[in-house]
Amino acid sequence: MPEYESIWSDLQGVPFTQGYLDVGGVRTRYLHAGDPTYPALVLLHGSGGHAEAYVRNLKAHAAHFSTWSIDMLGHGYTGKPGHPLEISHYVEHVIGFLDAVGARRACVSGESLGGWVAARVAIDHPERVDRLVLNTAGGSQADPEVMRRIVTLSMAAATDPTWETVQARIKWLMADKSKDYDDVVASRQRIYRQPGFAAAMRDIMALQDPEIRRRNLLGPGDYGRITAPALVLWTSDDPTADVGEGRRIASMIPGARFEVLPDCGHWPQYEDAESFNALHLDFLLGG
Repeated sequence: MPEYESIWSDLQGVPFTQGYLDVGGVRTRYLHAGDPTYPALVLLHGSGGHAEAYVRNLKAHAAHFSTWSIDMLGHGYTGKPGHPLEISHYVEHVIGFLDAVGARRACVSGESLGGWVAARVAIDHPERVDRLVLNTAGGSQADPEVMRRIVTLSMAAATDPTWETVQARIKWLMADKSKDYDDVVASRQRIYRQPGFAAAMRDIMALQDPEIRRRNLLGPGDYGRITAPALVLWTSDDPTADVGEGRRIASMIPGARFEVLPDCGHWPQYEDAESFNALHLDFLLGG
């Protein structure tokens, strides 16, 4: 019988807190682990996601960083602004979060949408970013098929958050489709069942609209402005883009390091947490 995977088991024995901060008037949920005097690390999830994307990474990183995994603007249990969300809105919220926790500078690591936001933070606010990780990051291209798939799965899960619709959205993230990911599904289902979440998801999906996406995309001139040491991390089975796209992103960032994790999909930090944590920390600690 396969071992049951539990979010609580991932966090058992880990000194962490869950709470809310006011970020420019937006009630913002966080998970935090690590000594507050350590250098700050902010972890940013993907579209329609939430802080639990990083439950398997808090312990390892808390040994070295004041580690924050947040529900991004309009996501999870963080406040919903009630308008279509573009990258500048997320960036403003992340900078406001850094201000709220008193972090003048931080390492910023983002997955998917979070990587898109993290890159833009590093471009527009280089003085705030020590090191940057782009993990299966979005923002470099507009693939109509992938965009349609994200909208279809996400809206189905948010509009009618049955076990089946939410599980389909979670399994899309993973390379190993044989697992059920019950605890992650249950966590996300609870979030999607909040009153008004279908409307919030429509605002999140704004970046899948071709015109809106086009004006938010990052090009060579944008990536070329990144001055922070950067790691571009890709996977063998990412459902949004192949390894070549990750390598292309890395080629546009001066001095970027490029790594590929095998047998992982869109959530390598969860699917192979041991390898991810080792590689991630090696980079963040100066490797």
